Amino acid sequence: MPRFSILKPPADGSPVTRKNKRLVVPDDPIVPFIEGDGTGPDIWRASVRVFDAAVKKAYGGKRRIVWFEVLAGEKAKELTGDWLPADTIEAVKAYRIAIKGPLTTPVAGGIRSLNVTLRQALGLYASVRPVRYFEGSPAPVTHPERMNVVIFRESTEDVYAGIEFARGTPQAEKLIEFLARDLGKRVPPDSGIGVKPISETGSKRLIRMALQWALDNHRRSVTLVHKGNIMKFTEGAFRDWGYELAKAEFRDRIVTEDEVAAGAPAEDKLLIKDRIADSMFQQILTRTAEYDVFAAPNLNGDYLSDACAAQVGGLGMAPGANLGDEIAFFEATHGTAPKYAGKDVINPASLILSGAMMFQYMGWREAAELIEHSVEKTVKAKQVTYDLARQMRGATELRTSAFADAMISNM
Repeated sequence: MPRFSILKPPADGSPVTRKNKRLVVPDDPIVPFIEGDGTGPDIWRASVRVFDAAVKKAYGGKRRIVWFEVLAGEKAKELTGDWLPADTIEAVKAYRIAIKGPLTTPVAGGIRSLNVTLRQALGLYASVRPVRYFEGSPAPVTHPERMNVVIFRESTEDVYAGIEFARGTPQAEKLIEFLARDLGKRVPPDSGIGVKPISETGSKRLIRMALQWALDNHRRSVTLVHKGNIMKFTEGAFRDWGYELAKAEFRDRIVTEDEVAAGAPAEDKLLIKDRIADSMFQQILTRTAEYDVFAAPNLNGDYLSDACAAQVGGLGMAPGANLGDEIAFFEATHGTAPKYAGKDVINPASLILSGAMMFQYMGWREAAELIEHSVEKTVKAKQVTYDLARQMRGATELRTSAFADAMISNM
């Protein structure tokens, strides 16, 4: 068992473990959680009641989650003086599965982003965003029901983990001078400078996870999204490494779009294709049903997941997970919305559906399905929070806590 400096673990419950690379989940797993900042506590209080109700109903009291609060963000800073205490990292490593609300990005304190820091410290290289339509949700497109995709976004590299120097700093001036003197690349002297790393290792492990998930879940295609026509040695390399990996490790189970065009049989094979990022944003609107699973570098994946979510109700309905080879961290995908903090008005569906993802990951499929069906039933009945109610005729506007009540009654 881990030893903590500031945290006190639950007196009961059992840790999730791994055996022969497979997850072993006890009937009383300890699951660390972070409430989150801003509206996070409101959302968490509603969500945890839904989680517990789903588990109780699905398993008749034979299973339960033992919740363990760990600290990050503003609450951690207030209580410990640290935005992200070492105990929190150790707890998630020890118990392997965790869930959190939205976290703020501190203006100072040496942490560029708490979310990025968590992902890097825990080896969570894949941000996974399923986007699907729940009947009754307001949507700005004619056929939102055609949207059913899963986005695998690399989350430790690219511009989010890039190296930046501000305009006029000695570091920026030194780098600009080096580029001109040694590489013959002229950069305006009043520029901010950024370096964007995309590695073969980081790309291939993300694409491997996307391909394996698509095969395990009987999906039709995986699309590599990139801007390789311009950034040939970063995003273009991401594309090339993806095809290389698919052919080397999944040859008998995949077929590429070019191979199909040349006459190769595609029946019972996973189709691998790629799209330039700007074209992809058009096609996800105009040819939505042709896409299934995406693998993308960090920034493209961020854009794409939000654009897809906008078609089916917005980020309030979009769940997410950060996955590595050993650890899984599930999260609300929206921001902290501090002006609404404590007002009990924010839509908790993103975190609730992230909990359903967590249960699927744990193998508790029955609890996950109860939650997903209840979300759809509740939204279809137009029992929704203000973000959806203002877009729906005849809706009953509910507070965050009342939405959880409705979901529990609709299970």
